[in-house]
Amino acid sequence: MAVAEPVQLATFIVTVGSVAFGVAAALWAFRLTAGVRRAQAQWRRRVGWLEDRLSDSDSIFSAHPGLVIVWDSPPDVDAGNWAKPKVYGSPTALAAMLKFADLGGTPGGDETVAAALLDGFADFEARSASGEDTTLRQRMRTLMESGQPFSLTVAGPSGRFIEADGRAAGAQLVLWLSDATIRGLEESGARGRLEEARRTVSEDPLAFLDMLGRAPYPAFRMNASGKLEWVNPAYVRAVGAKDAADVLSSQIFLDVSIREQGREVLASGQARRSIKAAVVESERRVLELALYPVSGGIAGLALDITEGEGAKDELERLAEAHDQTLDHMAEAVAIFDRSRKLSFYNRAFARLFRLDEAMLNERPGHGALLDRLREKRLLPEQADYTAWREAELSQYENPPADETPDELWSLPDGRTLRVARQRHPHGGLLFIFEDMTDQLTLQARYTTLMKVQRATLDRLNEAVAVFGSDGKLKLSNAAFAKVWNLDAEALENAPFEQVADACHALFPDPDRWNELKARITDPGPDARKATTGEIRRSDGTVLTWLTRPLPDGATLIAWDDITDSRRIEAALRDKAEALEASERIKTEFVKHVSYQLRTPLTTIGGYADLLAAGLAGELNDGQKDHMSAIQSASGQLAKLIDDILDIAAIDAGQLELELGDVRLDEMAEEACNLLASRAEHESIRLNLAFAEEGAAIRADSNRIKQVLYNLITNAMDHVDAGGEVEIGARIEGNDACLWVNDDGRGIAPERQAKIFERFESGEGGGAGLGLALVNDIVRLHGGWVELESEPGKGTTVMCHLPTTASGDHSAPELELKGSRGA
Repeated sequence: MAVAEPVQLATFIVTVGSVAFGVAAALWAFRLTAGVRRAQAQWRRRVGWLEDRLSDSDSIFSAHPGLVIVWDSPPDVDAGNWAKPKVYGSPTALAAMLKFADLGGTPGGDETVAAALLDGFADFEARSASGEDTTLRQRMRTLMESGQPFSLTVAGPSGRFIEADGRAAGAQLVLWLSDATIRGLEESGARGRLEEARRTVSEDPLAFLDMLGRAPYPAFRMNASGKLEWVNPAYVRAVGAKDAADVLSSQIFLDVSIREQGREVLASGQARRSIKAAVVESERRVLELALYPVSGGIAGLALDITEGEGAKDELERLAEAHDQTLDHMAEAVAIFDRSRKLSFYNRAFARLFRLDEAMLNERPGHGALLDRLREKRLLPEQADYTAWREAELSQYENPPADETPDELWSLPDGRTLRVARQRHPHGGLLFIFEDMTDQLTLQARYTTLMKVQRATLDRLNEAVAVFGSDGKLKLSNAAFAKVWNLDAEALENAPFEQVADACHALFPDPDRWNELKARITDPGPDARKATTGEIRRSDGTVLTWLTRPLPDGATLIAWDDITDSRRIEAALRDKAEALEASERIKTEFVKHVSYQLRTPLTTIGGYADLLAAGLAGELNDGQKDHMSAIQSASGQLAKLIDDILDIAAIDAGQLELELGDVRLDEMAEEACNLLASRAEHESIRLNLAFAEEGAAIRADSNRIKQVLYNLITNAMDHVDAGGEVEIGARIEGNDACLWVNDDGRGIAPERQAKIFERFESGEGGGAGLGLALVNDIVRLHGGWVELESEPGKGTTVMCHLPTTASGDHSAPELELKGSRGA
C-alpha cells in the first residue's frame, strides 16, 4: 500500500498538470482569438447596418416619384444604348416613364430599359431653367463630354411633363427623371399654364424679345426661396459670367443683399428700391435695384445711375450735336414748341423758303410764318386759305399717338415739296420739308422709260425673258408667251423650273434646260458668259437662242423663230446649186456652139473674100453687092460669137484683163477708123472731143477698144442719116470718164433701166449683147456705167473708169503694184 500511494500521487500530479496545461493552453488560445471574434462581430453589425441602409434605399427609390439613371464610370459619348446605364426607381415610376415615352411594352434588362426610355423622349421639346429651348439629347451629350449639369422640363406629345436633372457625382453621372403626375401635379393645369404663356408670347412677342435679348440693363428673376431662375444677357455681362447657365448654376448675384431684399419684398408684397455699389463688367458702378413680386417669385431690374449727375450736361451736348446735325441736313427742318413758336430751324429751311434768318431768330409763331409764306407765294394755292391754315394749326391739338401722313405741296413756282410732321419729344411739332421736284421728274421719266421698254419688248418678234439671280421670271414680252404657247399671267414671278416644265411639251430636252438654268443661277464667271445656240422643237420649229448676263445679276434669254429663214436658206441653196449647174451647162454649150459656128463661118468668110477679090472671075455690080452683103453678115455673126464668148467668160470668172497704159484718144481714133466707112455710107458724122491729148489710164486696151466699138455702133444704130456721134474723154484725179453721145431718137424712160441687161434689143433689132458687154467690161475694170437719154434728143453713155484698173481680174504676172495716171 505504501508503494501504491506514491504511484497514485504521481498519477494525480500528472493528471492535474495535464489539466492545468490544457486549461492554460485554452486560456492562451482564447486570448489569441478574442480580437478576431470582436472583428467578426463588428463586421456582422456593419453588414446588418448596410443591409438595413440598402433596404431603406430601396424603399426610398421605390417611393421616389421618378427614375434615377446612373452611369458608374464616365460614359463614351458615341457608345450605343446610351453607354448602358443602370436604372433605379419604383415600378410605378417606370410604368409612367414608359407611357410618357410611348413604348408599348417593357423591354428586358435594365440596360435595355434605360436606352429605350432615353431614346423615347430624348428629342422631345424641352426648356432649360434659363428659358432656352433645347432637347434632352443635346444636354446629355454636353453632360457626358464636359460634366456640365442641367435642369430641363420635357413636354411629351400627350401633354405630360417630365422634369430632368443631370449631374456629375464623382466619377459617376446621374440623371433624375420625375413625372409631374406622380408628384401629384395637375397635368391639365400645367398644360393650361404653358398654353397661356405661349398665347401671351404670340400676342406680344416684341415685349419678350426686348426683355430677354435687348434690355440694356440687367434683369433677373428669383423663385420664392431666393434662387436665381432667369437672367438676361445684360446681367450675364454685368457679372462677368460665361453665359446664363453659368450664372444660374453658380448663383452669381449682383449684390449679396439681393436675397434678403427679395424676402422682404415677398413678405410685404410691395416693390422695393435701393441704391447699391457693385462691380459691373470689371468696373465699379452705382446701381438702382428695383425688386417687385411676380407670380412664383421676385423680378428685379438694375439701372446704372453712375453717371446720373452728368446726364443733364450730356443731354445738352447731345441736343447741341443734334441741332448741328440737323443744320447740315439737305432737308429743311423746323421745330415749333408747345406755344407754336419757332424754336429751331436749319439753314436749309431758310434757303428753301427764302426767309431772312434775322426774322427767324425772333421766333415767329407758326400762324404768322404761314401768313408770311403766303405773301411770298411759297405755299400751295388754296381755295379757302383760312380753313387750310386752321387745319394746319390744329395739328398741335392731336393726341400724341396720332400720326399725320406725309403730304406733297405743289408751290406756285413749280417746285414740289414733301412735308412730314411728327410730335417733338419736348412738345410741339417737328416739320421736315424735302424738295422732291427732281426726284418726281426722274421718277416720271423712269416710269415712262419702263413703259416704253415694256411696249418695245412687246412689239419685238423675238421672245424675251429676264430671270433674276434667284431663278424667278422677272420680265417677259408677249412674244415669249406666244412662241412657247404659255399663259402670260401664270408666268409672273414663276421659277425657272415651272417655266421649263411648261415648255417641255415643245422641247423635251432636260439637259438643255439644265444648261440654261445654270446660266441663270450660277454666279461663276464661266456661267455668266453670253452664249448662243439653236434648237429644233418637236413641232418642227427652229429657234435660235442667246443668253446675256445683265449688270444687276439677272440673265436675259431670247428666242428667235428662224424656221422660215432656214427654209429659204435651203431653197436658195438648192437654187444656187441648180443655177451653178445651169451655168456650167450653158458655158459648155456656148463653147461648143461657138466652135461649131465659127468653123463654117470662117469658111464662108474666106470664100466670100476670094470671090470678092475676083479670083474666080470678074463680078458684075449685082454680084459685088451680094458678096458685100455676105461679107457684112459673116462679120456681124463673127462679132456676135465673140460677144457671146466674152460674156460667157465673164460669167464664169475666166476673163482676165491684160493691163497696160492706154491712151483714150488713140483708142477712140482707132474705133472711129474701123467704123468710118459705115458712117460715111450712112451719112453720120463721127467727132472726137478730148480735153487733153495723150491722156492715159491703166487698162486693157483691147477691151476698151471693144467698149468704144460697141458704144459707137449702138449710137449709129439709133441715129438717122445726117446725124452726129461724139466720142470724148476726161480725167479728173483718179477717175476717168469715157463717153459716147448721139443726137438720135433717144430711149424711152421705161426702157432705160433694162438697157444694159443681156438680150435686151433696141429698136434697131440685134442680139442685145453690146451694151451688156460694155457694162461687164467696165465693171471688171472697177468702174460703172451711166446713161442719160431723152426721147427725141439723143443719148449719152458715160463709162467711169479708175485711172488704174483693179488687178482682181488680171493675170498674176500683170498685177499692178501702184497706180499710173496720164
